Amino acid sequence: MRLRFLALSCALAAALPAGAWAQDLLTVWRAAAGHDRQLAVARAEHGATQTLREQADALWRPGVSLALGAGLGAQDTAMRGARFSAPGMGQMDEARFATSVDAGLATRVAIIAQQPLVNAGRDAQRAQLRLGADMGDTAWRSAQADLMLRTAERYLALALAEERVRVLGQQVRALERARDEAHDRYRLGSSPITDTHEADAALAGARAQQSAAVLEASTRRRALADSTGLARPTARLPAQPLAPVAGWPGWEQAAQADNPRLRLLTQAVAVAEQKLRQQGAAGRATVDLVAQASHDRIAGHGDFGSARNRNLNAMVGVQINIPIDAGGMIRAQEREAAERLAKARAELELAREEVGQQARSAWQGLETGVVRIAALQDAQTASSARLDATRLGREVGDRTLLDVLGAENDHAQTVLALAQARSDQVLTRLRLAALADRLDEDLLAQVSATLNTEVAQEPKP
Repeated sequence: MRLRFLALSCALAAALPAGAWAQDLLTVWRAAAGHDRQLAVARAEHGATQTLREQADALWRPGVSLALGAGLGAQDTAMRGARFSAPGMGQMDEARFATSVDAGLATRVAIIAQQPLVNAGRDAQRAQLRLGADMGDTAWRSAQADLMLRTAERYLALALAEERVRVLGQQVRALERARDEAHDRYRLGSSPITDTHEADAALAGARAQQSAAVLEASTRRRALADSTGLARPTARLPAQPLAPVAGWPGWEQAAQADNPRLRLLTQAVAVAEQKLRQQGAAGRATVDLVAQASHDRIAGHGDFGSARNRNLNAMVGVQINIPIDAGGMIRAQEREAAERLAKARAELELAREEVGQQARSAWQGLETGVVRIAALQDAQTASSARLDATRLGREVGDRTLLDVLGAENDHAQTVLALAQARSDQVLTRLRLAALADRLDEDLLAQVSATLNTEVAQEPKP
């Protein structure tokens, strides 16, 4: 019963016009762009990195701070050898002054404004922040291209799975007819019982494959639905080749110049260079323009009774900070930064080699794919003709049932192999574009224009 239900489902799916319910690749990508979880994470990360430019600009703006303090304090002040004078009291030398607060309320208010003037470390830090923002832009663009490629892979995987369901449905129906014919001929005595066994076995095997294909299509559809938010996404296979691409030298240069991974690693090298510069500047003098004002007050009881002391200070000027010794920490950190820079450069060179190999492999895949598709198209035409001839030969007695079963299977496999080759060709083209940072909606629109608008017709029984 379950197999019959699956066969009925496949027959209904094959009977529906594909153009009436299947989404094209561009539509599916746009749905994924607004729903995919990985892209949502990348979007949030990109938003965070954009603040790094603001942080870089803020490093060279004045900083203002307010300090407030209150607590229990003590103060003891003594002065000797002072000259004292006051109107009407004359002048007194060798005067002494003393004040004391044993435990009183001490408060402090201070405001400080500081503007960096010379600071090589801040220069390097600002450069790192701006590079971090640039890396965020590159990573965001790469995330979008990755999702385009993932969506295309899931879309075409679903299209292939649905095509497999359709082709196996056709094969099952053809084998059912062959099985019924074999049993009828056996009952009439015109064919041996082995024909019925062969037909039953071939039909059972095809139904098993059909059941697995339906399960695979369901799994592929669920994966695409999770990424896009579409309730029941469907897909179509490419039926026409994409427009030819430019020669290999141009793609090789584009992959080396524009590849997102290489751009990220190049920016990482620049960050490591600025980090080394920052560590090297840690031992240099810095110059700041400083303005500050403070008010200190303490009041309470001391050795001479009740007392209250207040101190007001204000200053505007230039402050120079000269590091003297950090116990070898600065030199060790500088050596670490130098080693990390060497590592970043080595990673960049390794990636250049890998990207070059990937681009070359993709280009060769495009060239061989054209030949492969042409050969499979010829093979499909030949297998269709062979199937028709074998069926006719079976009717007139020149071919056996086993010949028909083999021709049915060979034709189905050829149809699926051609669908796989066309799908592989499209994915190879998209991967080559991604390696050169040329994967965009325009290319997806070109792919969508090549998709089937109708389901291929089943060979006549």
